[in-house]
Amino acid sequence: MKLWPCVGSKLKNGYLMKASDVTAIFQIWQKANPSPKTELNYSNPFELLVAVVLSAQATDKRVNMVTKDLFSSANSPQQMLDLGEKKLTLCIQSIGLFRSKAANIIKLSHLLIENHEGCIPDSLDELVALPGVGVKTANVVLNELYDLPTIAVDTHIFRVSNRLGLAQAKTVEQVERQLHQVVPGVYKKHAHHWMILHGRYICQARKPLCQSCEIRQYCHWRKAHES
Repeated sequence: MKLWPCVGSKLKNGYLMKASDVTAIFQIWQKANPSPKTELNYSNPFELLVAVVLSAQATDKRVNMVTKDLFSSANSPQQMLDLGEKKLTLCIQSIGLFRSKAANIIKLSHLLIENHEGCIPDSLDELVALPGVGVKTANVVLNELYDLPTIAVDTHIFRVSNRLGLAQAKTVEQVERQLHQVVPGVYKKHAHHWMILHGRYICQARKPLCQSCEIRQYCHWRKAHES
């Protein structure tokens, strides 16, 4: 992914943005949206896990369209196994990578029953051991279900972090590590939701809506492009 250029040199703490500016950004986001939530629709922990697995390289809107019918007939590990991989594949065929996702969902459903009594694990190591569940998916589940202050770095967060100056990194792992260092603890629980929403609706990839951005005064990308 292309990194947008930032202006200025790193501060003594190794980052581009002052701690006071970081706090100001999250205060603005918190005031506008005190309790942000995922835009994926779900009614139980298993549905959330499946929805997040399906959301890789797919929009939340598309996933919600698919899961509306899917979850009406299969919203537990056993029901998913009863549905079977063939029918599941047909249900999700409008989503990217649907064949591999269907295979992984069937496998993880089996493992949830076999190893976790049908429950969703509450640890990163146990979650990433499930087929189709990577660190990002696990972090979303841990944050949404168990209120842990994880930061699930997707393409939106990667872009927003580098543009703003919250991070300066070339990999998802580096961005996640840097965000945990600079985001004040009081805001970590909702940090990834705020950044995802900001990237989805304001700081868009091709044409960021800078004039509609409530935090534009702190943005290093904006300063670079107006200088």
